Amino acid sequence: MRIDISGHQIDVTPALRDYVQDKLARVARHFDHHLETRVVLSVDKLDQKAEATLSTPGKTLHAEAVAPDMYAAIDLLADKLDRLVIKQKEKMTDHHRGESAARSDSFG
Repeated sequence: MRIDISGHQIDVTPALRDYVQDKLARVARHFDHHLETRVVLSVDKLDQKAEATLSTPGKTLHAEAVAPDMYAAIDLLADKLDRLVIKQKEKMTDHHRGESAARSDSFG
């Protein structure tokens, strides 16, 4: 997984960069193939904001999180991205392959 981290009105320190990479590593375990993620960390008055755009095959996912602390915003962002990726992965799998009453010969 390739992660491009940039800051808007904030310096992205090596500690922040490592924290983002560690948190988003759990998102990468859902896919076997190459993912590209763009993360933007920004400060707006007292709010710390983290937003990410994740390019998956066939779909681009976007999430953002706002918190009083940048590390908390990154945690929230990782949770949101994880849920989005799981939801997208479930949509990609075919749920109509299982047994159903309409496909079987006996109806009761």
